[in-house]
Amino acid sequence: MLISDLGEFKLIERFRKRVRLDSSVAFGSGDDCAVLNFDKKRYQLFTCDMIIEDVDFTLKDDPFLIGRKAVAVSVSDIAACLGIPTHCLISIGVPKNTPLRFMDRLFDGMRDICGEFKVNIAGGDLSSSRKIVIDVSMLGLVEKKNLALRSSAKKGDRIFITGELGGSILGKHLKFTPRVKEARFLAENFRVNAAIDISDGLAQDLGHILRQSRVGAVLYEGLIPLSKQARNLSDALRSGEEFELLFTLPPKEAKRFLKKRRPGFSLIGEVVDRKYGFKLTGNKGFTHF
Repeated sequence: MLISDLGEFKLIERFRKRVRLDSSVAFGSGDDCAVLNFDKKRYQLFTCDMIIEDVDFTLKDDPFLIGRKAVAVSVSDIAACLGIPTHCLISIGVPKNTPLRFMDRLFDGMRDICGEFKVNIAGGDLSSSRKIVIDVSMLGLVEKKNLALRSSAKKGDRIFITGELGGSILGKHLKFTPRVKEARFLAENFRVNAAIDISDGLAQDLGHILRQSRVGAVLYEGLIPLSKQARNLSDALRSGEEFELLFTLPPKEAKRFLKKRRPGFSLIGEVVDRKYGFKLTGNKGFTHF
């Protein structure tokens, strides 16, 4: 059997079953971050992400934006757990004939986003490779009472997203802003049951929450916000590397949240019993809470 026969997520699960953890790890793989015990009130979040030439970017792209993206995807993981990023390590594999000006601009992009989110670049590694590969490991912190995981959605929860979806390949995947500000607004004001960032597409990432929470969901077509770059609804459902937040709130919290009328958030569906699976309906909204 080949990796292509098994698929990415089944390969990850194959590895997960072979891992044994000690008590320092509160929650291991399966979420956007590993969750480590830190002190009485906080968890430490630990994540890593890799971007690869001709998979996640090309040499036609601005190296500043490539460097920025390399760090931003890990910042987005921290936001998905409603945390605050603090430190990172950056490892780069790069061909020896790469122009120095390219590397300078690449690092400028990394430094720029780290400055924006007050992330310390604490070190890293450099190696020769055939293509450019950038791996970022990142630490963050979150209050124990505010931690949001993929496995905590409840029947009756309302499903929300930030931003608009679709067409990320046309540029957003290099220029997105990790939703740390929005995540912290939620953490400080509401009880969020489950959360994830949209890296594999709305449908697939919602599927991760449903599977791990053992629930179903209904999404309302008319409520899903499409970007100007989206070709159609299908594009919005499947477009990866959007890096928007997808989260669920209990009904009372959702009602209170909607009264805030905060821009940039959309109610798009609700969590239902697992037996109903995952459905998309043309209905345009809710009649009650």
